[in-house]
Amino acid sequence: MIDKQIEQIQSMIDHHHNPDYDDRSLIGDDPYDMTDTDYGNNDVEGPDALHGTHVGGIVAATRGNELGGDGVANNVLLMSLRAVPDGDEFDKDIALAIRYAVDNGAKVINGSFGKSYSSMPKEVHDAILYAQENDVLFVHAAGNSAEDLAENDNFPTSMYSFQKEPFTHMLTIGASTRRHKGELAAVFSNHGQKEVDVFAPGAEIYNTVPDNEYQDIQGTSMASPMVAGVAALLKGYFPVLTMKEVRQIILDSADDFADTDQKLPGGDEMVKFGTLSVTGGVVNVKSAVKAAKKLAKQKSK
Repeated sequence: MIDKQIEQIQSMIDHHHNPDYDDRSLIGDDPYDMTDTDYGNNDVEGPDALHGTHVGGIVAATRGNELGGDGVANNVLLMSLRAVPDGDEFDKDIALAIRYAVDNGAKVINGSFGKSYSSMPKEVHDAILYAQENDVLFVHAAGNSAEDLAENDNFPTSMYSFQKEPFTHMLTIGASTRRHKGELAAVFSNHGQKEVDVFAPGAEIYNTVPDNEYQDIQGTSMASPMVAGVAALLKGYFPVLTMKEVRQIILDSADDFADTDQKLPGGDEMVKFGTLSVTGGVVNVKSAVKAAKKLAKQKSK
């Protein structure tokens, strides 16, 4: 146990304080060559699996067993793809992971990661477009810098500078709290009236962590799987629906807080919640299920 902790500490020092450290040399590929795909392994735990375990639990932790938190969906399978080693992902890994997920049957991809600079934007864009062309929904965390995404990028984005139209199969998710009066948007959450689609619970989220433990963690990384879980739930119960339809249902059924006064993340300025996202809403799974059931019934006639 002590040896593992020492290894984790050394890894953190290497990643964040050693400018000459080249962790890619351990893998042996060219991180800028999309055709160089013969690398990686099936170790999804890595040096620290806390973040991914918590995210996965939000989607699919066993419901009703009175242990930890319930997952959003109870009829899904998880595909664990570790493409982010230590919070500094390579675009190549993200693009290939998205394509791998699509090719292996995923209908919803959760992306609890992000960064302000993209070295290979076209490759990631093309991977998301590939998901879209195969009717796969990509759900992405908006980021935790309390920034307006109209002014500060968080990649991947639903609208790259070279795009003519935004993706039809992508959702960008901000983090909300349980405090509806004035503090609905989490203090850390990125936002954007055109860039963030909807908010979802992302503060004080109690769910699974490694070694059969549970923990409160917060971030848009927690809000994103809330929505990915809703999408998976709807697709599982109503397979006749396309993921484009599922996406629209999630947006249309969100609880409307657009006209409420809320603190702008990162400060004390009060703004209308509707200025922080496209919908001005917070995801509502019950309303989404009702809407999905209605549409599925219409399509089945």
